[in-house]
Amino acid sequence: MRNVFLFIRRHFNFLFFLVLQIIALSFLFRFNKFHEAAFLNVSTEITGRFYQRYNNIEYYFQLKKTNESLVQENLRLRQQLKENFEAPDSARRLIHDTLKVDSHTVIKYMLMEAKVVNNSTTLQANYLTIHRGFDQGVRPNMGVTGPQGIVGSVVNVSKNFATVQSMLHYQFRHVAKLKRSNETGTIEWDGVSPLYVTLKNIPKSAKVEKGDTVLTTQLSKIFPANLMVGTIAEIIPDNSSSFYTLKVKTATNFSNIEYVYVIDNLQADEQKMLEDSTRKKNQ
Repeated sequence: MRNVFLFIRRHFNFLFFLVLQIIALSFLFRFNKFHEAAFLNVSTEITGRFYQRYNNIEYYFQLKKTNESLVQENLRLRQQLKENFEAPDSARRLIHDTLKVDSHTVIKYMLMEAKVVNNSTTLQANYLTIHRGFDQGVRPNMGVTGPQGIVGSVVNVSKNFATVQSMLHYQFRHVAKLKRSNETGTIEWDGVSPLYVTLKNIPKSAKVEKGDTVLTTQLSKIFPANLMVGTIAEIIPDNSSSFYTLKVKTATNFSNIEYVYVIDNLQADEQKMLEDSTRKKNQ
C-alpha cells in the first residue's frame, strides 16, 4: 500500500492531468453530437474486433463439441433416408372389386454413430477400431459407412469396442453397381494405394466413362442401396477378358476419418433364415 501512495505522489501531476482530460473528453462526447457519434463508431469497431477474436478463440476450443453435434445431426438425417425403409407389397383384392393398398412402411436399417479410435492404411490387412461395442448394439457382419462413403464391415466386437475390416483389406469383397447403367460388379482392393479400390466383372457391353459414380446395391445384406463407394478414375484395358477392370477412387478418405456410422440390418436374420432353409430343402 505504501508503494501505491509513493507512486501517486511521484506522478501526481500526470495523473491529475489524465483525470481532467478524461472529464473533458466525457463532456465533449456527451454534449457534442458529432463527437459522440464518432466516439461510438470507434468504440463499436474496437469492441467488435475484440469480440471477434474472443469468439474465434472460443470457437477453436468448442470444435470438438461442434463436431460431435454435427455427427448427431447427420445421423438423424441419414436415418430418414428412404433407402432405410421398405414398403411391402400389400395390395389386396376385396369382395367389392376395389383395390386397397396398405401404405405401411417398415424400417430396415438402423444407424449408430461411432468414433474412430484407431486406423491403419499402410498394411495389406487394414482395420479400424471404433468406440462402440456389444453393449451399444454392435454385432459382427454389420456394415460401416462414413460421411462420404462406405468404410467396411464389423469383424470383431468386445464390450465397448469393435474392429472393422476396412475396404483397404486384401480379403474385402463387396457387390457394387454403376450409377449410370446399374451394372453390378465386385469391389476389392489390390493392396497398392489407399486411395483406390478395384471394380471387377463389369461387362464390356456396359457404357463406362471416367468420373462415373459407383454405388452400393439392393443386393447387399449389410449396406442400404445407393451409398457412395467412389468414382471411376481409370479404365484398365484387358483384351483377354470380356469384363472391365475399373480403378475406383474411394469416396472415403481413410487417412483422416474420425467418425463412422454402423449399419444394423434389422431384417438380416429373417432373410438369412429363409435362404438357409431354402438351400437345405434343395440339397
